[in-house]
Amino acid sequence: MQFSVVQRVLGLLLLIFSLSMLPPVAVGLHFGDGAVLPFVQGFAWLFILGLLIFWPVRRLKKELKLRDGFVVVVMFWVVLGASGAVPLFLAERPDMSLTDAVFEAVSGLTTTGATVLSGLDELPHSILFYRQQLQWLGGMGIVVLAVAILPLLGVGGMQLYKAETPGPMKDTKLTARIADTAKTLWYIYLGLTLLAALAYRMGGMSWFDAIGHSFSTIAIGGFSTHDAGFGFYDSALLDAMATLFMAFAGVNFTLHFVAWSRRSVQGYLHDSEFRFYLGVLLAMILLYSVVLWGGGVYEGFFTALRYAAFNVVSYATTTGFATADITLWPGFLPVLIVLLAFMGGCTGSTGGGMKVMRVMLLMKQGMRELKQLVHPQAELPVKIGGRVAPDRVVQAVWGFFSAYIGVALVLMLLMLGIGLDEVTAFGAVAATLTNLGPGLGEVAASFATVPDAAKWVGCVAMILGRLEIFTLLVLFTPMFWRR
Repeated sequence: MQFSVVQRVLGLLLLIFSLSMLPPVAVGLHFGDGAVLPFVQGFAWLFILGLLIFWPVRRLKKELKLRDGFVVVVMFWVVLGASGAVPLFLAERPDMSLTDAVFEAVSGLTTTGATVLSGLDELPHSILFYRQQLQWLGGMGIVVLAVAILPLLGVGGMQLYKAETPGPMKDTKLTARIADTAKTLWYIYLGLTLLAALAYRMGGMSWFDAIGHSFSTIAIGGFSTHDAGFGFYDSALLDAMATLFMAFAGVNFTLHFVAWSRRSVQGYLHDSEFRFYLGVLLAMILLYSVVLWGGGVYEGFFTALRYAAFNVVSYATTTGFATADITLWPGFLPVLIVLLAFMGGCTGSTGGGMKVMRVMLLMKQGMRELKQLVHPQAELPVKIGGRVAPDRVVQAVWGFFSAYIGVALVLMLLMLGIGLDEVTAFGAVAATLTNLGPGLGEVAASFATVPDAAKWVGCVAMILGRLEIFTLLVLFTPMFWRR
């Protein structure tokens, strides 16, 4: 382990992150909300801390190794969560404890969208903008952003990219150089954000709300500038726009890159993961529409379709926006919609959960085992998109699934031990580990009333979910630290 290399990169990343305190200052000055000082202090403290960490090793030119990359990613997310909490903790409005400030910051950066705040409509614009901005920065990963910048400062980024980028196919690159890859991803990300902001503004939002909600939509985050969330607008047009953008943000960004570069949508149609993802969304939307309409929850099929489409896509992609209280929906609907978050978005998207590709491989492997029982001597390879998936990949997916379920059970037991009831404990783990945001029971709308210990467990779960379990767990294995 090259601790001096880790120190240099961490210092640089903190220096970069300190700049995120400046846009809320501009917003606060524009609206005159009187909440600028916490962000000025946050910028000064983080910049000085980053400088103190970076300066002693500023001349170091060693290349990051793979183990260094894992340590930097995990350390940065932990440090970043604490750093992002600084202005929230210092602000007079809202008056937040250290636990609540850290929870809110970690939730934003991991694009979870779980919150402890209420009274959003009365909060300063700078605070509201900062929450939305945290999700936007976390959406593609602040580390990937840094990968595009650090090469200019003399630090290579391939190890960081492999450790941070979500999904089972981590070595895929869109361009020859990793910095170009990261920049390309951010250009697509920025372009989608601008399109969403313009659409929301044309749909009737103010510019402030349109920009804020575009941040959380494309980041698949779920924070809003209103207590009522996206339901505040009660607009069928805005609901339809958000549904499309959430579904689009849940798609592998590689497909967006290919579609843009080739000016063709054929890449989407030929991708088996995309077809499976779209099929699940359409099937669930139809199911929910029929049940909600048939159960008399909404008058008219198209009204049921509107609410079903928005909320199904929101939960399935782990965005976490809501235009209805899903806990009041009949029968199995509330539990199923939360379970959809465990699948999450596609590989290489900003979504949480286990990812569609892994769910596909698990299902195909399960079917292979059933066929193998009938034909023990047959060679039955697992295929994805007509190509045979290597056994190593299939084994890795099963290993990930086992670890994911094991971690979820441990976290749920911890929540139960803290004092949460069974439904709330399950809802809290589902909300945080999948990076969904809203859960069930007491945490259906907010984590404000749960004990502080549960919030800290939730912070760990959110980071585990954002880093897809193994990136964090690998640090706790003895072999990782052996030479």
